[in-house]
Amino acid sequence: MFKPILVFLAFIVLVGPTTCRKRHVINFRWHNLYPESFIWDPKSEHFVVGSLRQQTLISVSDAGVTSSLLSDASLPSNSSFLGLALDRRHHRLLAVVHRPSTLTTPAFNALASYHLSTFDQLFLTPLPPTTLPFTTVANDVAVDFSGNAYVTDSANDAIYKINIEGQASILSKSQAFKSHPVDNTAPYQNCGLNGVVYNSKGYLLVTQSNTGKLFKVNADDGTARSVILNRDLTAADGIAVRSDGVVVVVSQYKLYFIKSDDSWSEGVVFDETALEDERQASAVVVGASANDRVYVLYGHVNEGTMGNAEREEFSIVEVESEKESKEENVWIFVLIGLGLAYFLFWRFQMRQLMQNMNKKTA
Repeated sequence: MFKPILVFLAFIVLVGPTTCRKRHVINFRWHNLYPESFIWDPKSEHFVVGSLRQQTLISVSDAGVTSSLLSDASLPSNSSFLGLALDRRHHRLLAVVHRPSTLTTPAFNALASYHLSTFDQLFLTPLPPTTLPFTTVANDVAVDFSGNAYVTDSANDAIYKINIEGQASILSKSQAFKSHPVDNTAPYQNCGLNGVVYNSKGYLLVTQSNTGKLFKVNADDGTARSVILNRDLTAADGIAVRSDGVVVVVSQYKLYFIKSDDSWSEGVVFDETALEDERQASAVVVGASANDRVYVLYGHVNEGTMGNAEREEFSIVEVESEKESKEENVWIFVLIGLGLAYFLFWRFQMRQLMQNMNKKTA
């Protein structure tokens, strides 16, 4: 008799918290960290965060508790940790190391590999000298199932490939990367290829900051083509992929939600969420609690490039697609409506049953 009532109450109890859940905000403190990138480690259940100012990687829990993971004194002075990638299959953490050239020091660009348990350095591979027109600016990194790493060069619109032994070569300097006009008035005009992710079908998806384009790059031969989108990704930076295949791209201004039905020959930006541009979001990850939550990193990176700036607090903030949230809420209310209809139908049936029983007894 009470089963329908319990079903209806279960709808209310389970659905209510979903509609009221607050976004997850993690404020953490580390003196002058100025992080440009981060990743989520699902096994340790913490974020790994880099630094523009220090040769340091730290962990940040979902409650904002911080601790040092490594401090690599073997790296050149004034170098930074930029892009990070987790190679769980080979128990490694990969980190892009970059130092810009100055009047007294040459530029340094490399990929560092660290053991995931001990954080001992496995190799430090400088990116090889090339005939490319500009000094390399190594930026982001992705890794495939075989342990090959792919590093973007934002100055030359090139991609390096570093195998599991630490041997580096140029994978791609495709003319496709030069096929779109650059806004020479934008502050990010000199930043080309930037964020990169690997797809298990054997290709990379790579953002280009100064054109707002997304490229699909063959991970074997480096051939590339731009993904046809319904709008440009202004100042595109970091990139990540949800388990349902939706790609999220972060810029200082917005987080873009993109989907494709044809393995990224074309894609649709179906939503974009405004970010706090003064805090300069630079990276995005999917993870935490194993439910595809999307987080952006507010690292104040533009401020961090100024040598006289000082800061203690930074943030990791959950960002949702407003469109998906509204659609989810519609379905929740549909389910509540169905539960209520079922409950009312059950009451009507019980009333009819009681009336029939009364007639028989009379």
